[in-house]
Amino acid sequence: MPPDSRLLAPAARRIARAESVDQVARELCLTTVPEAADAVVVYAGGRGRTSAPLRLRLVGCGFRRARTAWPARVTAPALADLVRSAAPSMSPYMRRVAEALIDDPAGAMALSLTDFAERTGTGAGEVEKTVRALGYADYTQLRAALTNPRSTGDTEWHDGAPRGLGAAMGGAARTAAEVAPAGALAEVLDRGDALRRGFGNPELDSALDELLGRAPRLPKGDRVVLAPLVAAQGVNGVAVFLRRPDRPAFESDDVQFVGQLSAHAALGVAAAPQPAPPGRPVPTPAPTAARPTEMRRHGDRLRFVGAGTRRIARAIDLDGIVMGLCRAGVPTFSDTIHVYLRDPLPVGDERPTGPVVLRLRRSDRLPEEYDTEVTPPQPDLTALCEVRPGGALAEVLRGVRPVFADAPAARAALPELLGDDGQSIIPDGQRAILAPLRGRRRVIGAAVFLRRPERLAFEPDDLLVAAQLATHSALGIDKAVLYGREAYIADELQRAMLPETLPRIPGVHLASRYLPAAETARVGGDWYDAIPLPGSRVALVVGDVMGHSMTSAAIMGQLRTTAQTLASLDLPPQEVLHHLDEQARRLGSDRMATCLYAVYDPVSHRITIANAGHPPPVLLHLGGRAEVLHVPPGAPIGVGGIDFEAVELDAPTGATLVLYTDGLVESRLRDVWTGIEQLREKLAATAQLTGPDHPPPLEALCDEVLDMLGPGDRDDDIALLAARFDGIAPSDVAYWFLEPEDAAPRCARRLARRTLARWGLEELTDSVELLVSEVVTNAVRYTSRPVTLRLLRTDVLRCEVGDDVPQLPRLRQARATDEGGRGLYLVNRLARRWGATRLSTGKVVWFELNRP
Repeated sequence: MPPDSRLLAPAARRIARAESVDQVARELCLTTVPEAADAVVVYAGGRGRTSAPLRLRLVGCGFRRARTAWPARVTAPALADLVRSAAPSMSPYMRRVAEALIDDPAGAMALSLTDFAERTGTGAGEVEKTVRALGYADYTQLRAALTNPRSTGDTEWHDGAPRGLGAAMGGAARTAAEVAPAGALAEVLDRGDALRRGFGNPELDSALDELLGRAPRLPKGDRVVLAPLVAAQGVNGVAVFLRRPDRPAFESDDVQFVGQLSAHAALGVAAAPQPAPPGRPVPTPAPTAARPTEMRRHGDRLRFVGAGTRRIARAIDLDGIVMGLCRAGVPTFSDTIHVYLRDPLPVGDERPTGPVVLRLRRSDRLPEEYDTEVTPPQPDLTALCEVRPGGALAEVLRGVRPVFADAPAARAALPELLGDDGQSIIPDGQRAILAPLRGRRRVIGAAVFLRRPERLAFEPDDLLVAAQLATHSALGIDKAVLYGREAYIADELQRAMLPETLPRIPGVHLASRYLPAAETARVGGDWYDAIPLPGSRVALVVGDVMGHSMTSAAIMGQLRTTAQTLASLDLPPQEVLHHLDEQARRLGSDRMATCLYAVYDPVSHRITIANAGHPPPVLLHLGGRAEVLHVPPGAPIGVGGIDFEAVELDAPTGATLVLYTDGLVESRLRDVWTGIEQLREKLAATAQLTGPDHPPPLEALCDEVLDMLGPGDRDDDIALLAARFDGIAPSDVAYWFLEPEDAAPRCARRLARRTLARWGLEELTDSVELLVSEVVTNAVRYTSRPVTLRLLRTDVLRCEVGDDVPQLPRLRQARATDEGGRGLYLVNRLARRWGATRLSTGKVVWFELNRP
């Protein structure tokens, strides 16, 4: 896998702290091995005279050691485990040393061996014995493993040229090389870019032979990268990165990573004092307060680049990265900065079809109290700049490297970028830098750094600083755009899997809420659902797939679809959970979820609940009393081999059932049962506001429940489903059994007519008689058992006809010569809604009519 770009900032800081060429080369090795390479060979040098050829000397080689029995890195918990396992064989003094290591490993490792021995009241010998008992060679190795794990154990550094570099290269590298002006090595170094072998770089093999000699045996294919060390004064070195044959070849991201570190190393080599010839001391001019030495300037630049890239790397979104670039640039590096980005920004491998258009994304400048009397005009934040193919701006952007504003190409490009008044914005002299922002595959924008006339002009080394800031920002923007697209897709995927609207079901009112987790982990596996069932019943489902990822969201969608399919079969709740458990195990051994499945019958005013490891529901009664329902907890879905139990409870009219996921009641600040008790108290307190005879509105109740969440309680996504049980009164239900005989349709018409007269719905008599007659006739024609007929009066009039034949009827267009086939056609034309549902014992055909 390519190294994480967040490693660039700490790596740059380490290189910036180096005080000599040898230390710069060593830090370059330690920051790339083993993350990006298995071995590194570093050369540094310069030209004695302007016309003299470049002479390079081997600074050192580093490579990845063979793995040992102990890992290079050890954390505090792992150290505690080592101490516990080795304690039986330790003396009392050794145990005292071990306890000091466990209590404060960071503080202990900040001390030298003598100081640590004095702190523990023991001797250096006891400390060394303790360290060896823990499996380390000496105190230095343990200290490095706790503070800087890559400096020992994983990486070995040599100032000379060892015979082999950890099987990454056979033979010893050449200790010195002179770059021929017309040779392949000079051509590669003049290009200034890191190159990997085998990707359109045929001259690289010859360049490697000139540099390393023909003795070394390099790995085959694109497992070799050559990166010039280029500073403002020119090339001052070169680094060769190698990978062993058992490791994947270098990718473009790896090349970019080592190229960035090589640029930091070039600044470090330029800042470090150069070794003097034998017998000739290097003159060191004394620094003055008015003008710092050149080495101090380079050190300041390195520290600034490290701090600036660290600020940029901390941001994860587009605006944060652009702001980090602006805050890093102003006021330390420049007085004003303008950041332009492509509009729209390309995502990943997308190939923009239209012209390249740049829009000013952000512009920062010094605060007003630092302004001079003359305030330079600012560019238009809403203006768009179309980059003309073949124009000056296109040529500068294609060149990738920053340029001064007084360069011929930039002098023509800046007015094109800044607009008609661009010349008035640009100060005279080398006080403006135009830096292209190049992402992984293309230029995505540009940054303009400006300094006022009263400030010192930019120097050539500042172009490298601008290049580092621009490159880090462009790579961050690329990742932020990809992250934003992935987050958007994940969010849309999850919301598409949740119900868009809740169904309207007689005898029950529903409300729901869904809240994603924190912005960095929006995707989760929580879901809720309300599924209409035959007989005016409704299935209430809430579940939580373990984990926060796209996989969790996908599993959630599969389980929700499975639950809907099982509900349509009218299975008991415990059977639904059993089949969900089987489905989860088919999806994978680690696919686990909790789920609560409840079926409410508004006619019988009863609810049946089965639980699979989910938090129990809370029932809010009409008088304001809230109780946690005692439901068998069960095992989570995916465990397997567990039977689920269902309980049947009363569902009083006016009561509210609240189903939720654990994100509502559990967090780092409270355990789940404390959260459930707080939820119960919150529901009871909310019900008191509306009085004992009026239940609180569902939407307001859901909002009040979510208000119990504190600022640190959003560790998980939250699904909330509230159901108000209104029920259907017995006086609004009529139910009959009809024998499967020819007289059944006539009897059904008579019963329906009488019931409608009793309910005062005579206006619907003709339509109901016709539709009931057609549906009952179809049922009697194929069944051999009694047919059920039920009428329900709610906000609509609903008729249900059940039989024991599982085949569902389908709507078809009858021909003019057909004697039948028009029954469902009439139902479809006259009814408000109609449908057919398969049951375990047959089917139910139903239709609804609007009440007058």
